[in-house]
Amino acid sequence: MGNTLRVRHLLQRGEPPQRSGSQIPDITAEEVLNSEFQWISRESDVLIRAESPQYGEFLVLKELQLRYKPKMPKRMRAYAALAEEKFDLPTYPVLINILRDREDDIKIPTRYQSEFAGLQARQDYRVINLWEVDVEIAFQQPVPSLLPFVPILKDGAEESTIQQALQILRADEQLNQLETVLAFFASFVLDSALVQQIMRWDMAVLRESPWYQQILREERLSSIEMGLELKFGNEGLQLMPQISQISDLERLKAIQRGILTVNTLDELRQLI
Repeated sequence: MGNTLRVRHLLQRGEPPQRSGSQIPDITAEEVLNSEFQWISRESDVLIRAESPQYGEFLVLKELQLRYKPKMPKRMRAYAALAEEKFDLPTYPVLINILRDREDDIKIPTRYQSEFAGLQARQDYRVINLWEVDVEIAFQQPVPSLLPFVPILKDGAEESTIQQALQILRADEQLNQLETVLAFFASFVLDSALVQQIMRWDMAVLRESPWYQQILREERLSSIEMGLELKFGNEGLQLMPQISQISDLERLKAIQRGILTVNTLDELRQLI
């Protein structure tokens, strides 16, 4: 879980108050809280106790997703309610999506809403899509936490822009460890050979990086989850807690392929 924690903190480390993701003026982050609720597995959130002159003390719940998932509105509702109940403070939920979905026309909702037997439930939350964030924000502030994400920010997929971000990271001893993260996201928008030329090191360094392994694992888990839901429905999703414990990328790749070829869940369980 350590690598996930470091990814999560990228978006809070060095962030000025007005860029904290809440759009609430004069907000001050007081404390990062433990947001692991015993009822739900939590691996991609950070809960911050904050304060502002206008609203007083409250919580900012940041949910960080590599790619948006359709189940996120329901999860945002559950996480916000659990945080508010546990700490007895109003909660401002923020969903942060890192990579654009493969379906460019997907519309990401900003609320959960349901009705059952005449009763209605609703949870609003703010959505931040990093590909819609102007890359100049990372350089003008500067916002160090955004620098590794420069390649996927709006207008950030340029060789000169990525080189600028790289120079800033390498000049700071506390940030230069994030060079591999920058390279990883650059590989989404540029040819690998060009990324290697920009970084001036063998791309094998990237592939051996814990960052690369962790994010690639999350990508495969996301694809497996989607495949299970499409082919086997909720019954298939019950295998995800077991599959999520697998760290070996080749095993996950085999499971990912197996979903396409097996006919029953029993056959898939044999692969797992």
